[in-house]
Amino acid sequence: MTKVVTVLGARPQFIKAATVSRAFNALGVNELIVHTGQHFDRNMSNVFFEEMDIPLPHYQLEISGLSHGAMTGRMLEQVESVLLKEKPDVVMVYGDTNSTLAGSLAAAKLHIPVAHVEAGLRSFEMRMPEEVNRILTDRISKLLFCPTDTAVQNLKKEGFGSFDCEIIQCGDVMYDAVLYYRKFLKERSHLIDTLDLGNAPFVLVTIHRAENTDDVNRLTQIVGALNVISRTTKIVLPLHPRTKGLLEKNGIQLEFSTIEPVGYFDMLSLLEHCELVMTDSGGLQKEAYFFSKYCLTLRDQTEWVELVDAGVNSLVGADSSKILLEFETAKQKPVTHSAQLYGDGAAAQKIAQKLSSF
Repeated sequence: MTKVVTVLGARPQFIKAATVSRAFNALGVNELIVHTGQHFDRNMSNVFFEEMDIPLPHYQLEISGLSHGAMTGRMLEQVESVLLKEKPDVVMVYGDTNSTLAGSLAAAKLHIPVAHVEAGLRSFEMRMPEEVNRILTDRISKLLFCPTDTAVQNLKKEGFGSFDCEIIQCGDVMYDAVLYYRKFLKERSHLIDTLDLGNAPFVLVTIHRAENTDDVNRLTQIVGALNVISRTTKIVLPLHPRTKGLLEKNGIQLEFSTIEPVGYFDMLSLLEHCELVMTDSGGLQKEAYFFSKYCLTLRDQTEWVELVDAGVNSLVGADSSKILLEFETAKQKPVTHSAQLYGDGAAAQKIAQKLSSF
């Protein structure tokens, strides 16, 4: 029986892990979950394990609130200790976080094969820590599970065809998650009624990426545009704890109320009922598409270029005037989720099947 150690630590990874862990269980794969603690707030972490029926982590490292270097270094040290004890056949990591890089580095230095779920994504912006994390993780991975054809082509252009690795186009596990969990929305989320959002149109907004939150000018421009929009359209912004702290630190005022971070089902419910999505999140760009909602991406680049090419996503950066202009245009743009840009909803099964015989 294959023994897999999964290293994760942030909200998008919990969602992805839910689908793959369920597939592992069906095939009898022995999976041990290591939670680095990168997202420590209950609504950013524990609630996902509870409501999505993810197996509880076997190891809780509780590493958070540090600089990139300190956080990654401490994770590397502690994950290495876990791997020396557990001796897995493979280490699986998701996405592009510090937890991802630390887990893959720890495994590679112990000569344990790395399986990277969501491999091959590129924003081509090396100033983003996520871009550095994903490139380094791809290079030391043995199994590269790509969510899209674009991701496969990115790896081939970078010479991965001549490396000792296997590139697998499996589809996107976040699409699997939406297909599976959407049917539980009515019984597991009552947020729309609680916030009285059933009748008036609203815009769903999230802001958390360092490129926006750590740059006072960008953050000021984004908030300025949101303040203008809020005068005519309701905004629902689940405020990330780190973003909240930086807004307060820099004296940037929101002219509308926010809500606390929400769990997965509440977020899906907001997606189902909103008029439009504005975000700097990678995962939420895709989830907007899964719910046939247009997305304004508050970044200069995106890894999910197929959404831009399909005409369902606009890159608006952090320029107030551009955000406001695109906002007015986007409200008139219908979105149809038809093309299988992210696979057939069986990505998790394909990943689990591959690792079960690894």
